[in-house]
Amino acid sequence: MSVAAPTAPQDGTDSAGGSVAGRPKSITRTVLTSKRGVLSLAFLVLIFLACVLAGLITSGGPDAQSFLVVNKGPSLNHLLGTDELGRDLLTRILYGGRASLIGVAEAVGALLIISVPLGVTAGYLGGRTDKVITRVADLIMSIPVIIILLAVLAIFGHSMTTAMIAFGVLGSAGVTRVIRSAALAARSEAYIDAARVIGVSQRDIIFRHMLPQCRGVIVVQTALFAAIALGVQTGLTYLSLGPAPPAPTWGGMVADAVSQFYVAPWELVPSGAVIALTVIAFGVLGDVVRDAIAETHSGGAAVARRRRRHQPPPVVPAADTEPLLTATDLNVSVAAGTREETTLIQGIALSVLPGESLGIVGESGSGKTIAMKALAGLLPRGTAITNGSIRFQAAELSSGDESVYRKFRGRGIAIVTQEPMRALDPSYRVGKLLTDLVHSIDRCGRREARARAIELLRRVQILDPEDVAQRYPHEISGGMAQRVAVAMALAGRPQLLIADEPTTALDVTVQAEILDLLRQLQRETGMALILVSHDLGVVAEICSRVCVMYAGEIVEMAPSADLFAKPMHPYTRALISASPRSREERGPLSTIPGTVPAPRDWPVGCHFAGRCEFTTPACTAAAVELRSVSPTDMARCVRSEELFAASRSVPTNEVAS
Repeated sequence: MSVAAPTAPQDGTDSAGGSVAGRPKSITRTVLTSKRGVLSLAFLVLIFLACVLAGLITSGGPDAQSFLVVNKGPSLNHLLGTDELGRDLLTRILYGGRASLIGVAEAVGALLIISVPLGVTAGYLGGRTDKVITRVADLIMSIPVIIILLAVLAIFGHSMTTAMIAFGVLGSAGVTRVIRSAALAARSEAYIDAARVIGVSQRDIIFRHMLPQCRGVIVVQTALFAAIALGVQTGLTYLSLGPAPPAPTWGGMVADAVSQFYVAPWELVPSGAVIALTVIAFGVLGDVVRDAIAETHSGGAAVARRRRRHQPPPVVPAADTEPLLTATDLNVSVAAGTREETTLIQGIALSVLPGESLGIVGESGSGKTIAMKALAGLLPRGTAITNGSIRFQAAELSSGDESVYRKFRGRGIAIVTQEPMRALDPSYRVGKLLTDLVHSIDRCGRREARARAIELLRRVQILDPEDVAQRYPHEISGGMAQRVAVAMALAGRPQLLIADEPTTALDVTVQAEILDLLRQLQRETGMALILVSHDLGVVAEICSRVCVMYAGEIVEMAPSADLFAKPMHPYTRALISASPRSREERGPLSTIPGTVPAPRDWPVGCHFAGRCEFTTPACTAAAVELRSVSPTDMARCVRSEELFAASRSVPTNEVAS
């Protein structure tokens, strides 16, 4: 009997109603799909094009007068009316917009030329350089801007160009500090350290690796500053501190309209409206970009949290399903066949059903990683399987040579490790690595392999797969590198994915995203999953069955709900009690005294006897076998039955919350 993999929704949403995680929106797409973003961007583009093409749109110049149509309202000949000299308001607004937009561009240009290099450099170099740049920025921020602008206009003969450049220079101090903060956050990423280690120059690190990470902040600050610059320039020209009449300026038009307000109040509407709408458009665009950046960085985690709350329980295959992989009485030793032979794991017996999710838990040194490497045929040199059997489908793996494993690696069994950077060759771009892998597995053309590589990156929720495909491993973050490693593991459409502590080196938010990604991919593809983790809550939530390892042995194996409700082995009880998620009261966490014994120091009897509070003489008299305590539960303990009966129930959802 086979278990069909759940199908993904066809409407582009997940079960919680969110967008499909495999097709996340980029910042540009988020802005363009926002009504506010589209309206503000369309208005700014329209104003820009209209001002540039003013000579083609209007028939006369901005200074053309007609005393026959003084202070008239809108008409077919003058769509926005005329002023006190009979000049067409639409024409003057478009020609005046040229000066206004050029002034904004000058201020923004001066701002970016100063703030971007200084902010990124201060964030990256730190130390004395950071202190000097920060102190100078503080000093400039303390200067009253309006006084400096008035002085500049007086000295340079009302030169608005000089004034706007000066405004950009003065405004660069605050933006420098904002960009510096973003650069400091980017500086802590692992790929920056990797770039330094391999000898990338500081200039390339700053401008090729760190600057792109600050682009969102730069866009937001630029849009907001453009709105402020337009307001300042309009205010100065309103006070007649800009170009002398009859040169058209938006501020000058407002001043003229105010003087004629009681005669022709409409005259104030066109110039005032275009100024207000342009300032609002700049501000709204910056606000939309800011929201898009926040959604890009945190939306994935938020959607992941919602999806986990609404996610159905793990798939439990039928009892009569044939195992996909079976390990029987498996022993692995180092220096096998010599006098110094040491057993690392012994008597391992487990099976994985198609579509099942099996969790492996235990302290460091319990043998989890060695067991998983043995299943995948990736044991380190000098280490070998000395006893037992590993069968994948109908093929025996443990008794064959490397060629036997090669038939099943990739397509049959794939593995994701806890150190993704080791899975990525730093000499090749991400896209090249994936393309070569797909080409090797599918034997398809390069173009087809490239297309599938991009699709794999998109499937693991990478926002801009085309851009990531062009980067080297040191240019991406740890979380993104882990996603790439998952994409490489999925290239062969494996039937079994072994995830060996895939989130150890990642922060909490990225951990949640990667684990949720694994579960989603399992449900979409129907593959089996072996998840090695220290986090009992994650295992309780994702896995249908749990295997607890200690000192090279399996000490308990049971369905997830049974194991967390009534653990049968003292070690399992101790692990659950030491989990912060299962604590009922505030206070010190429960701990397990001592440490996991080294393989050479394993006792004759129960390996956990030296740390167990329930030890009896029978525990150390002879080896303890893994035996069935219930139809579905197994434990390696002489007191399993009484512990099972007396165990305090700990609901699975409490541990997983």
